[in-house]
Amino acid sequence: MSVLAYDLGAGSGRALLGHLNDRGMETMEIHRFKNEPVKAGERLHWDILRLHHELLEGLNLVKQKGEQPESLGIDSWAVDFGLLGSHGELLGNPYHYRDAQFNGMMDQVRQELTSQRIFERTGIQFLSFNTLYQLATLKRSGSPLLNEAERFLMIPDLLRYFLTGEAVNEFTNATTTQLYNPTIGHWDGELLAHIGISETLFGEAVMPGTRVGQLRSSICNDLGLSAIPVIAVAEHDTASAVVAVPATERSFAYLSCGTWSLMGTEIDHPAISSESLALNFTNEGGAGGTFRLLKNIMGLWILQECMREWERKGQGTNYAELLSRAELAPPFASLFDPDDERFMPAGDMTTRIQQYCRDTGQAEPQDQGAIARSILESLALKYRRVLEWTEQLSRQSFNGLHMVGGGIQNRLLCQWTANSIGKPVWAGPAEGSAIGNMAVQWMASGAFKDIWEARKVIRDSFPVTDYEPKDRTIWEETYGRFLRLTASSESQAGSEV
Repeated sequence: MSVLAYDLGAGSGRALLGHLNDRGMETMEIHRFKNEPVKAGERLHWDILRLHHELLEGLNLVKQKGEQPESLGIDSWAVDFGLLGSHGELLGNPYHYRDAQFNGMMDQVRQELTSQRIFERTGIQFLSFNTLYQLATLKRSGSPLLNEAERFLMIPDLLRYFLTGEAVNEFTNATTTQLYNPTIGHWDGELLAHIGISETLFGEAVMPGTRVGQLRSSICNDLGLSAIPVIAVAEHDTASAVVAVPATERSFAYLSCGTWSLMGTEIDHPAISSESLALNFTNEGGAGGTFRLLKNIMGLWILQECMREWERKGQGTNYAELLSRAELAPPFASLFDPDDERFMPAGDMTTRIQQYCRDTGQAEPQDQGAIARSILESLALKYRRVLEWTEQLSRQSFNGLHMVGGGIQNRLLCQWTANSIGKPVWAGPAEGSAIGNMAVQWMASGAFKDIWEARKVIRDSFPVTDYEPKDRTIWEETYGRFLRLTASSESQAGSEV
């Protein structure tokens, strides 16, 4: 029994074939490709047609292996979208969430509606690139796209539309927009009316596991494939990653670690309160009608940007060598808040890290190893802060932390996270989003009766590495210092909310 999972991240994409048999779940990478934004003029876009091409290439490679998947599904990053016109044609390349045109709109909309009102209606964390502020920017700038648009589709919706011809929104990704009201289970008409966007652009958001058409006959004919059903999986990649958390207890904490880090827990109902608003947590939809109480953390984006910067300067290094240098660098010399707004834009990341250290009276990291160490230690300490907040909001105490995603291949980050939180870290599986994508497809077919049966099979099928906390005294002392260093940026973020 095989299924095909497309997992698209903000830097790369992959197609994996999954097999389910009496030995458990097995995965095979079929295709891996870059996903790089394109700057055209002053605008930053996603190359959506290139992504569509790579999806077709994945299908072609599946065919060459003699496979005929029983279904396929797509998951990706959140918030970004495409607009279709009257003839079902795509109106322009989707904008990238880091495009500068969206800067400042969140503050405008919050002043008009108040943060409390927006949060009460959506339960979503305030991030400057949320779909709400992207659409408000397009409307207020007089974008002609909105005059012609008849359908709003998020990135997996749009790619699925290219494959099937069916324009359908999916629940987990819809909730990330800050335009979906989980209390009424529909797009929020009041918020849409305020920014001048018609509700008719939006369709009902189907739940993960819903069949939403099949591969177009033209694609099947071109590739020599039989019709393949297409499933709306948990299409936000973090929602898929949470499906793949190999938890044994209903109460668990997770960290989906990649370009972004997302930490939280799974709950039955959204936790919309003044406390979660003050801490800027989010309530995003999950598989099986659950919600993900979580917080976005800047993640390995900062390290990736430094590596790109060094590459441009002819000082590039491979990841393994960089981690070796980081391990040898002096510990705890330079710490910073990864969520400080200065680290959001691309480019010139090392200078901004050094400026933060100057501003806070710390030594400036100079060489690549010292910079990498400062990033990884700062992330590990931030993870502890957010884990404590997660326990506070969920009224739970967690025995450890499940880490999933590509970031778990960074053994230093995993070990330092265990040291920081003072609890075990269970790292695995690495391809969490793709595995969760497959699991929802198998739930749709009835191969798994529910998410907990899927998690048991995942736990038995993929290795998990245990990291026990070490060096507790020095990490505890450093955490206190980290809290003092980051107090100003945290208080600023809290006052903005």
